[in-house]
Amino acid sequence: MPQSRGATSSVVIFPPGPSDAEALAHVHVTSWRETYRGLLPDAFLARMSEVGYARRFRRTLTHPQPNEVTLAAADRFGLVGYATGGPSRRGTAGEGEISVLYLLRSAQGHGLGQQLMAQTARALQANGARSLMLSVLRDNIRARGFYEHLGGEPETPRQELGPGGRLLYEVAYHWPDISTLTR
Repeated sequence: MPQSRGATSSVVIFPPGPSDAEALAHVHVTSWRETYRGLLPDAFLARMSEVGYARRFRRTLTHPQPNEVTLAAADRFGLVGYATGGPSRRGTAGEGEISVLYLLRSAQGHGLGQQLMAQTARALQANGARSLMLSVLRDNIRARGFYEHLGGEPETPRQELGPGGRLLYEVAYHWPDISTLTR
């Protein structure tokens, strides 16, 4: 039986390099357009530029921040997702943060998001993180269900300034013990 695109048995997770910048940009822009339609302004999503994001990826992969990790997931057709993490923006000692976890819609529902979370959490744990957090749009119900399924504890929604100066609500999810994700 042929495997569908994104099935985890045919996926490799690896640390990308600058030569992967264009593929990462494609995943970033495509996943935003697939995920955030109706949650973010259509005009903003239409203006997203793979070329601009490729430049950013090339720069950040060439000169990564201390204790930052990026992992990419590829199947036989190419990149299908990626995650980025590092020390928590909140500045809480021992807390890591997954700041990005994006998968193409075709790669969702096969366990790949959980694999990316676990491997990113392991890398952050190796850098000293004992707990983990990430933030998600309050109205991204599918993602919130995923994080709750993985044991994330939601915090009270907070307002954040989004694209175009629009106020959005985000929910932080917290794992007090990072090892619940890394086992």
